[in-house]
Amino acid sequence: MNIKYPPSALSFGRILRTWWPLAASWMLMGAELPALSAVAARLPNPEINLAAYGGIVFPLALIVESPIIMLLAASTALSKDWESYRKIKGYMMLAGGFLTGLHILVAFTPLYYVVTEHILGSPPEIVEPARVGLMIMTPWTWSIAYRRFNQGVLIRFDHTKAVGIGTIVRLSADIIVLMIGYLSGTIPGIVVATCAVASGVISEAIYAGVVVRPVIRGELKPAPQVGEPLNLRSFLDFYIPLAMTSLMTLLVNPIGSAALSRMPAPLASLAVWPVVTGLVFMFRSMGMAYNEVVVALLDEPRSTKSLRRFTGLLFGLSTISLLMITATPLSELWFREVQGISPALTSLAVLGLWIALPMPGLNVLLSWFQGAILHGRRTRGISEAVGVFLITASLILWGGVIWGKTSGLYIGLAAFDVAMITQAIWLRRRSRPALRAAAERDEKLSALQTANASMD
Repeated sequence: MNIKYPPSALSFGRILRTWWPLAASWMLMGAELPALSAVAARLPNPEINLAAYGGIVFPLALIVESPIIMLLAASTALSKDWESYRKIKGYMMLAGGFLTGLHILVAFTPLYYVVTEHILGSPPEIVEPARVGLMIMTPWTWSIAYRRFNQGVLIRFDHTKAVGIGTIVRLSADIIVLMIGYLSGTIPGIVVATCAVASGVISEAIYAGVVVRPVIRGELKPAPQVGEPLNLRSFLDFYIPLAMTSLMTLLVNPIGSAALSRMPAPLASLAVWPVVTGLVFMFRSMGMAYNEVVVALLDEPRSTKSLRRFTGLLFGLSTISLLMITATPLSELWFREVQGISPALTSLAVLGLWIALPMPGLNVLLSWFQGAILHGRRTRGISEAVGVFLITASLILWGGVIWGKTSGLYIGLAAFDVAMITQAIWLRRRSRPALRAAAERDEKLSALQTANASMD
């Protein structure tokens, strides 16, 4: 009698092979902001240009692109067959075009001054430099929409190495532009930084569009339809909570910028903010990459325990890695020598790094819980958790403005820490049904394997 054995448990090696190219991609992408900061700090008026980028350009560009940032997760989860792919692509094209129009409206019309002067309350000396940078960033949104959509297809069909190579393409374009700006020595830092970012995302989008074509022809088109056909209503039910999630998550950036502008030492805090968060982001990238790993691999039988163990390992690794920088002279060396900021700003940054220490580990937990919820396709819990995050962070920032006795950098980083903790608690609660269902599936398969073994 032929006995059909259940599949073996998901191996550590399989998880690692899926995760490391994505982690490398996120980490290389995280290297972008420190590289921008290091060059801008060595060009004329460094404090103004760093503050213009970190306090206006980057937060506003992120807010505009926020509805399409979750296309990576959506494409990974849903691009399982040709019809689903076509429907998601239609949304990507429509949303990318509309949001690019919104970016143009903010950057090129008087609406810009309403946002920066009256809503953000930005220091007057950074308003005009930031506007030039925001104009240069016009291709940013559509390029990211196109790139993330195609990367989701690559991840779904197990081509994660191509995602990492795409990030190398992006970073290479960044470095070429940054070196040209640095060697010229006269181009404003905000112009150099935004030209580099725009060139990088365009290059990566082109690469993703080219490398995904054989995957679409050879693997996606022949793939059988999985489950119910994806229609507009089912896609919107799945994606709108994700879009609201990214919008609310990124909304905290301009809120934080507005708060920092109203606390003590606003220019110094806004200048140091991208320097500190850029370094922390490189370590947070380990956890950010894990979201798509959970989405892709929790589908596999007998995967729950393996993924849970990997979560714990990644939590410890990311936290200890940042601690090794924070607790040693490497932190001062990084800020003073590599990033090129002044001794006064270096002291501000080093203490800020201690406050940001919990963030990498928290990101791992967020990705674990979010990935489980995405697997269960009940995405509302993710939006609820981000609402908790936004409310918590906003209350702490508001309290810091009223108190008015501590640098905005410290209040801002502490607000993010506490908000991420409350978000993780809420996500843990909402992920329980999906994780329980996956665990029950795995227990049944394990029991079947035991029964088969006893029959042998």
